[in-house]
Amino acid sequence: MEKKAANLNTVLLLITLAGLVVLYILFLTSQKSSGSIQASTDSTQVALPSGPTIVYVNIDTLNEHYEFVKVMKQNLESTGNRLQREVLNEQSALEKEAAEFQRKIQTNSITEAQAKVVYEELMMKQQLLMEKKERFTQQVAEQEFNMNIQLLDTVNNFLARYNEAYGYDYILAYRMAGEILTANGKLDITREVLEQLNKEYTARKQ
Repeated sequence: MEKKAANLNTVLLLITLAGLVVLYILFLTSQKSSGSIQASTDSTQVALPSGPTIVYVNIDTLNEHYEFVKVMKQNLESTGNRLQREVLNEQSALEKEAAEFQRKIQTNSITEAQAKVVYEELMMKQQLLMEKKERFTQQVAEQEFNMNIQLLDTVNNFLARYNEAYGYDYILAYRMAGEILTANGKLDITREVLEQLNKEYTARKQ
């Protein structure tokens, strides 16, 4: 059942990559307009060019501790387990029928005409079971996709409201082994975002 459909990490990482390109262009523009960095009269300070305000949210932390994600993952796992049990039960029953058919063939307790009918029935049941497996796999994949879209929409809507109070130019998505190799912990707003997301989710459930 471990099918990796479009997920929150993939979508947010695409947004991050686009943001990094924009930031690089802004940096080059700033460098051209301000010239090289000049040291001030105080040797302990350096005059840096002004730039956009940037913070980031750790997606790994959200996936692990956001209650909304936990519930959706439990629902997805429950659906997958239920469908898997149904398929396994039908497969077990089909295997028993096939074994009984084989026994009758070996003991000559079934005519050739009867054997042909039973064989065709078994092949039909096997085909239907394979189609059901494919249908269930697609069902789980669609549920996972819808879950990720719903999660992305929830987080994006929250961050839009959240940023009205702070006015950051960019809120990036950070995760281990992602495109951003290292990040300054002072720019990490994950804890505050996570607390408010969980608070809003708890309020919606009441």
